[in-house]
Amino acid sequence: MSFGSASVRPSATAACPCGEGEFGTHCGPLLDGEPAPGAERLMRSRYTAFAIGDAAHLARSWHPRTRPDEIEVGDGTQWIGLDIVSAEEGADAAEVSFRARWRHGNDAGELRERSRFVRRAGRWVYVDGDVD
Repeated sequence: MSFGSASVRPSATAACPCGEGEFGTHCGPLLDGEPAPGAERLMRSRYTAFAIGDAAHLARSWHPRTRPDEIEVGDGTQWIGLDIVSAEEGADAAEVSFRARWRHGNDAGELRERSRFVRRAGRWVYVDGDVD
């Protein structure tokens, strides 16, 4: 399955798709290129990018060693909720476990992943993850 559903970027005062605060003060600045202050915040912004179809942020926030050549968004999947299960962050490495609920047509489900992040050139980036 590819991730995401292409849609219009939320307004600055709209609820952030990741479930935390307003888009304009939470994930919006990260999607505009600001560095994430931590791995959990980067995870939330990546969820938001999948939810709104922002492939540029996904590419920018993915470690170049593990980033796919093409990042597919917009296959009609709706991302409808994110829960952070745990976040363990060190100085230069982190793991974030999450559950992301989705709907695609008449199907619905939940993606569970333990994601790994590293700090590269002063910025947090997604490396890879184990899907449960």
